[in-house]
Amino acid sequence: MTICIDCRMIDASGIGVYLRESLPWLIRTENYFLLLGNPGRLQRYSTNANIRVLDCEIKPFSLKELFFFPFKTARQINGAGLYFSPCFNIPSFVTIPVFTTIHDIIFPDMPELTSGIGLAARMWFYRRAYKKSKKIFTVSEFSKSRIQRHLGTEKPVIVTHSAINPIFLAYRANAKNVQKTQTIVFIGNIKKHKGLDILLDAFSLARKEGLPHRLVIIGAKENFRTSDNKVLKKTESLGGEAVAFTGFISDQQLMERLSTAALLVQPSLYEGFCLPPLEAMVLGTNALISDIPALKETYSGYPVTFFCSGDSSDLKEKLMELLINKKPPSPVLPDDLLFKYTFEKTASVIIKEIK
Repeated sequence: MTICIDCRMIDASGIGVYLRESLPWLIRTENYFLLLGNPGRLQRYSTNANIRVLDCEIKPFSLKELFFFPFKTARQINGAGLYFSPCFNIPSFVTIPVFTTIHDIIFPDMPELTSGIGLAARMWFYRRAYKKSKKIFTVSEFSKSRIQRHLGTEKPVIVTHSAINPIFLAYRANAKNVQKTQTIVFIGNIKKHKGLDILLDAFSLARKEGLPHRLVIIGAKENFRTSDNKVLKKTESLGGEAVAFTGFISDQQLMERLSTAALLVQPSLYEGFCLPPLEAMVLGTNALISDIPALKETYSGYPVTFFCSGDSSDLKEKLMELLINKKPPSPVLPDDLLFKYTFEKTASVIIKEIK
């Protein structure tokens, strides 16, 4: 069987990691593969006897993809047995069985994140993917329940968890005698559902009670938009000695930041899966995370500390407890937790379901 895989988003952040790390396991199976995307970015796979790269740089979710997708390209896609996308975008004229991935369905759950027009457009894409897909993959039972709530229960929705990038495991194996610093790390964008404003309120309260630590935000200050002025003012009021933005950093720098941090805080109001707490624990750093459904599901049994979602006072108390009062030792994950989520497992579920 020939499987066409849409690889156009292979360099994206979350979706790109899901695709890049699943792909080596997918192509090990006894199938032929047609990889849709940029030949330069897919060059490492082009020498495999069971792989052919189909040049396509049309942007996902673009008008051209929806209404003017090249018929010649669609015809080559349709020569495969099925089409798999790591996201919920589907080119026009694709007639073979389609399998898509919806990582989360946040916008109808949190409509305040976009305009009415923006919500309508996103729901159109969600519903189109649901209608055209034979099966849908997602990354947690929570996301599955929300997809079924908003889109229906007629189509099979299969959970294929996301997983940690193997480079974190390699870094962990080689890192010796890492010295912890008085830093708290936040990883994520500044959109409302990531909860940065709640963390800033809690951090400000903790500083007034003597917390000496510095908050390091992994991201660029320049990414703040006009609508984020309230959050930006909070960071400025705390001062550069208390809050720092890293700007864009490499994976190597991210691992160094995480391994030397005293604590990672994930104050999210909504997630589908969320990898930073796992990345932190793999590198020996404690994680303080909100008790939203997806995080309670994903990190059940892990040595994390939960705080009441959206409650800056509770988050402050937990910060003081972990960093001043108790100072728990660095987490050590047993193999059953260290390898609970792997892309080998993810790929095996995908292959099983599309067969």
